[in-house]
Amino acid sequence: MIKKRKYKLLVLGFLFDGIGMLSLLIPGIGEFTDLIWAPIAGWLMTRMYKGNPGKIAGFIAFIEEIVPGLDVIPSFTLMWLYTYVFKADKEITIEEG
Repeated sequence: MIKKRKYKLLVLGFLFDGIGMLSLLIPGIGEFTDLIWAPIAGWLMTRMYKGNPGKIAGFIAFIEEIVPGLDVIPSFTLMWLYTYVFKADKEITIEEG
């Protein structure tokens, strides 16, 4: 069950990162759509990842989407990597040590 949620979050992350990058395809209008997408992206991030890490990632996702030119940063994918790859490896190392 946990594995299923893990990969569901990855797919959703790819989707949401793609939506965030769509504004790059429409010069001029894209910046306006970022004003709408930025708070949605921040809110979605806090729903996908609970606790303080989710709040921090939500704030970062909001900033990344609202600032022109930063749309290329895949914040949802990076948060997934942090949660399920880097943080997981750290927890395993601590438990073994």
